[in-house]
Amino acid sequence: MGISKDEQKVLAATTAVDTLIAEGKIFSGMKIGLGTGSTAMPAVKRLSERIADGTLKDVKAVVTSFQTQLACEEYGIPVYTLNDKAIEGHLDLAIDGADEIDQKNNLIKGGGAAHLREKIVEYNAGFLAIVADGSKDVDTLGTKFPLPVEIIADARVPVIKALENLGATCTVREGVKKAGPVITDNGNMIVDCVWKSPVDPAEMEDKIDAITGVVECGFFTKNKPVAFIAKEDGSVVRR
Repeated sequence: MGISKDEQKVLAATTAVDTLIAEGKIFSGMKIGLGTGSTAMPAVKRLSERIADGTLKDVKAVVTSFQTQLACEEYGIPVYTLNDKAIEGHLDLAIDGADEIDQKNNLIKGGGAAHLREKIVEYNAGFLAIVADGSKDVDTLGTKFPLPVEIIADARVPVIKALENLGATCTVREGVKKAGPVITDNGNMIVDCVWKSPVDPAEMEDKIDAITGVVECGFFTKNKPVAFIAKEDGSVVRR
């Protein structure tokens, strides 16, 4: 019996951070984007450990959610925005998890409803690293894990009609331990989309983002990452 998904997440995150430090891609004084979710959090923790042991100094973080901001506060990692003069709108590197990653390193993200801020951060990073457990490594995108689309609430009906015209089956995401729909950190709603057949994620990213009333979708195709994928046997594949 191999290691659990939670153990794979920690393994992938720790391997990625330590490897990128050894290669000089994570370095003292850098500007780093930190993602959201159950795989990104171990990466934030490992980064904090390497700061605490003196390996890294003066790291400036830009976070993608309230969850990540709270983690950085707990670990003592200083947080900035892309607009701060210390950041000037560009990051050296971003590290995050993914809900699905295909063989070309296209991603679906947004299971935690943070993909808008994640995309703003990660499309403004010079280098993107993705950490994942083996279950996230898939052949095609769009047919199993729902693609999140963040929308303006007032445009819900026309946006859903436009998404259905692109072949998607749409569901407004409902809250857990909250009555009614999920409301994002940005005050918007989430529509989850599934297709019967695989779609071209790069083409569909552009088509969905062109719909009036869509804020951002969860396809990530324009800043191809290096991926660290931990397997059940305890190995980590770099792709």
